[in-house]
Amino acid sequence: MNPLRFETRAALQAAVEARLTQALTMAAPDGRGPVVMLSGGSTPIPAYLELARRGLKPAAGLTVLFSDDRYVPSDSDQSNYHQSRPLFDSLQLQPGQVLRIRTELPLAQAVADSERRLEALLAAGRRIGLGLLGLGADGHTCSLFGPQDLAAAAGRLAVSVHRPDGRDAVSVTPAVLERVDQLVFVVAGADKRQALAALLQQDPALTAWNAVAGCPAVEVWADAEALG
Repeated sequence: MNPLRFETRAALQAAVEARLTQALTMAAPDGRGPVVMLSGGSTPIPAYLELARRGLKPAAGLTVLFSDDRYVPSDSDQSNYHQSRPLFDSLQLQPGQVLRIRTELPLAQAVADSERRLEALLAAGRRIGLGLLGLGADGHTCSLFGPQDLAAAAGRLAVSVHRPDGRDAVSVTPAVLERVDQLVFVVAGADKRQALAALLQQDPALTAWNAVAGCPAVEVWADAEALG
């Protein structure tokens, strides 16, 4: 895994903006509407807000989903969906085009609902062209924090997780990540340096590596602080 190095966080964000612009506005090679998986985080979210200001014209049939989200109200500042909402509004996406976690449902029902919609998407032959992932300083990605979460995710497309901060979350699983054509870890900050080194070394003890080990194409985009 050879990382793509950016000297500043601003340069990394600009690259994310450019790649997202392409993914959101260009038709998928198979002729179906493109599918893009977003993540939360301090670099992707500002990129979404910047793209919202540009007034992009989305590709026909665009569908957007999230790698994970906290089980909080959809208008909470802790919600990835809420933080990304300006982009969806700017793109004029209809509710059915955004596969948000329906946190207004009881947790088990929210997970089952996400699983059903992901299964329908994939069963229809849709390809997830681009997927963004974050990397936690503790080595997690999506809301998969440890071996117990990976075990619970086996044979599933969506799973509930009790996060170390005490909140619940809903996450996609490695089975979904394996269906992404271009999976990109977006990593910034010196606090991520140790986890990033373990990811690049494909450390079998690292949750993030175990989550993507079966994926066909994994890239790492990182700033100079994270790479050291």
